Amino acid sequence: MNAPYDGEREREAGERFPEQPGQHPAAPDPYLQDTYARDPYRRQDPTVEDPVGEALYDRAAHPPAQPHAYGPPYAHQEPYRMPYADDANTRYVGVDELVSNAPDEDGRPARPDEYAHLFRDEPVQTAPAEPEPAAAPAAGKSGGRAGSILKSSALMAAGTLVSRVTGFLRTLVMAAAIGVGTLNDGYQVANTLPTMIYILVGGGAINAVFIPQLVRAMKNDEDGGEAYANRLLTLVVVGLAAVTAVCVIAAPLFIRAMSHDIASDPVRFEVAVTFARYCIPTMFFMGVHVVLGQILNARGRFGAMMWTPVLNNVVIIATFGAFIWAFGSFTSTGVSSQTITPEGVRLLGLGTLLGLTVQALAMVPYLREAGFRIRPRFDWRGHGLGHAAKLAKWTFFFVLANQIGLIVLTQFATAAGSAAEKGGHEGTGITAFNYALLLWQMPQAIITVSVMTAVLPRISRAAADGDAAAVRDDLSYGLRTSGVAIVPAAFAFLALGLPIATLLYSSSGEGAVNIGFVLMAFGLGLIPFSVQYIVLRGFYAYEDTRTPFYNTVIVAICNATAAAACYFLLPARWAVVGMAAGYGLAYAIGVGVAVKRLRRRLGGDIDGKRVVRTYARLFGACIPAAAGAGAVVYGVWHSLGHGAAASLLSLVLGAAVLGGIFFIAAKRMRVEEMTAMVGMVRGRLGR
Repeated sequence: MNAPYDGEREREAGERFPEQPGQHPAAPDPYLQDTYARDPYRRQDPTVEDPVGEALYDRAAHPPAQPHAYGPPYAHQEPYRMPYADDANTRYVGVDELVSNAPDEDGRPARPDEYAHLFRDEPVQTAPAEPEPAAAPAAGKSGGRAGSILKSSALMAAGTLVSRVTGFLRTLVMAAAIGVGTLNDGYQVANTLPTMIYILVGGGAINAVFIPQLVRAMKNDEDGGEAYANRLLTLVVVGLAAVTAVCVIAAPLFIRAMSHDIASDPVRFEVAVTFARYCIPTMFFMGVHVVLGQILNARGRFGAMMWTPVLNNVVIIATFGAFIWAFGSFTSTGVSSQTITPEGVRLLGLGTLLGLTVQALAMVPYLREAGFRIRPRFDWRGHGLGHAAKLAKWTFFFVLANQIGLIVLTQFATAAGSAAEKGGHEGTGITAFNYALLLWQMPQAIITVSVMTAVLPRISRAAADGDAAAVRDDLSYGLRTSGVAIVPAAFAFLALGLPIATLLYSSSGEGAVNIGFVLMAFGLGLIPFSVQYIVLRGFYAYEDTRTPFYNTVIVAICNATAAAACYFLLPARWAVVGMAAGYGLAYAIGVGVAVKRLRRRLGGDIDGKRVVRTYARLFGACIPAAAGAGAVVYGVWHSLGHGAAASLLSLVLGAAVLGGIFFIAAKRMRVEEMTAMVGMVRGRLGR
């Protein structure tokens, strides 16, 4: 998984600078090793600023121009400019090298010592020499820094993975408690409301605008940004408290806006409104959690932001487990909006609210440990918050367009699910859509987001310096690296969607099969969904929030149009399946528009040929793999049915066939990024 263009640049350098006869390269001067150590971005300990971004910054791909150590270069040679590095000899090539060449438990480096050339003329000692007192702190610092970087990276990845896994467990317990029919549709609508409102009124602005301003304040302000952070936290608390109070009162209006089908049934409407009044206050705690987490991230504390959502999932799992213990499972009770008791609604609503409350309050001890003290500050004027609010204007419109598209889809999905349930087909509404969407987004959330989290600081620095070539290289790297996992995952959902859903949601009865069909329809849409996420990071690096807004408008219009067409043209049972396919198609259209605009932004080149070549090879390897896996699933199902045991068997066999064929085909097609990934895994297992 090497950094982009490393090999090509080395080959080009070799072609441009042929070694002269009798010419020998001068030995590196040890006194020039730290010539470029000064970093204009670094005013504090780099491990406090952003250890993960610093560690994953590809210095081999983007080093600066160096003055010639032993006189000017030859007249016919033009010094090659390599931006953003402290030493051209540094061979730090990204995630693979960081993970597979990490120090061992005793702090000894696994990779060769890059500084050994300084001591090659020293006589060999027969006995170990006593280390010099001055060298010990430096070694400790180096080893401690690498160990701290790896520890932070592993902690973030593990927290994200555990959070996703417990999130899936949460949906399984929900399905076991209240099924996947119209009662769960009402809960899903109510539980989606606070997230939509929060993102609309402040969440998008906080993530896209205020957080970068918070990082700048931490670097530039004398107090390390603490006053700015407290102003932002106070503003979020006051603003969200007011919005939450209004939205709780207006809960009936929101339910009507989200689903006319629910509003037309008085019993379902009353249950959904009750759920909403318990769920809407969670948006207050969402905002608090995000701001506190980003304050910690700016101070080099990454674990809390990733791990505290697990507490929310655990509380909700316990809540629905208590519901099963008190009232019985769905398969035994068949609970619905007409039969659920007020005590049952209250239990589920309070548990949902408690989960987000625990998640937010769990951040406070971490803040104290980081040395941050929460002090309300209302002096908002004249401290940059107004400038940040202006930048957030297009982010607000971006979120508004996205939420309008989601509302339209929810309207049609709930109506289709209700009509299909009356015809005996349960699990074909918004609940099936959301559950399949949660499974479908997992590879993108773990892989693509992780890759771009590491690459985004580099892209932002290159964009700030006007280096379009470096931005292009990093975006190409993100697209190709994430594609090695995203493309096979998309084909896996297409081939194995049914056994995945019927195994996970077997407790919900026949509704699990319909969830499987929705997951299969989502399948290939994962590829443009992931690509668009990466491409939009290029615009954000240039602080361009207007272009992503226009792009989102296009996606939202296509999504809403596809949802309406599926509702009116397809049978009720298959309407939501069609909406899932239309969801991916909308992102494919959005990618086409975004890539065209990004090409103009970067001067007409985004490394398209190399990216297309990689994806074409991945498609060529995945198509026969998915066909083989689908044939296995079809054979097992027709022989053994689609119970939990048959689903497990077909999933295991199908995954083995898919993985084996893909690996062999990708190796034959010489997919370089996959070869690098395999090398990284072997390196990890070999230690």
